[in-house]
Amino acid sequence: MMYMTILHWLTLLFFIILFLLLVLISRKEKRKNVFWSMVFASFLVTSTGALFSMFVLDKYTKKAKLLSIENHRILRTEEIVFKGRVMNVGKFTIGRCKLSIKMINNPVESGKLSGSQIYKPSGLDFFKSKDPRKERPNTIEEEFVVARKIKPGEIQPFTVRMPYPPYFSKTRLIYHLYCH
Repeated sequence: MMYMTILHWLTLLFFIILFLLLVLISRKEKRKNVFWSMVFASFLVTSTGALFSMFVLDKYTKKAKLLSIENHRILRTEEIVFKGRVMNVGKFTIGRCKLSIKMINNPVESGKLSGSQIYKPSGLDFFKSKDPRKERPNTIEEEFVVARKIKPGEIQPFTVRMPYPPYFSKTRLIYHLYCH
């Protein structure tokens, strides 16, 4: 469930009133089957408009940014720990923020680059390795909830852990913050 601001509620109220107005207009139709098709079409149009409006309002009213993020590896447990802070830079409270972390193995030496690192078939199972220990994905992506109920101007710290494959070298990290 997303956190709804006053703008969300006003938009929802607008589309409900619009739907009721369209139903009142379609009541002038004498044929029942045409009347119900008009009501159904009105419902589809207003609900689609309301849904898209909610997504647009979420995008432009709930703004947050990563102030700092740092990472360090724990070799004993083969994981990487990310610590950082999220700040609400918008004017409305944010329900929750998710941080997507993508780790990409980046081999720079051409001698270490194999064909399975460049091309990995996804359609047929007989191309896959039978031994799961031999599979070595070069991209790992995980998503974490890093903040909940952030008021405007508030900063929340977070710490998340993620497994770090021992065969990764010169890893590239990509962060993406989603708030709603």
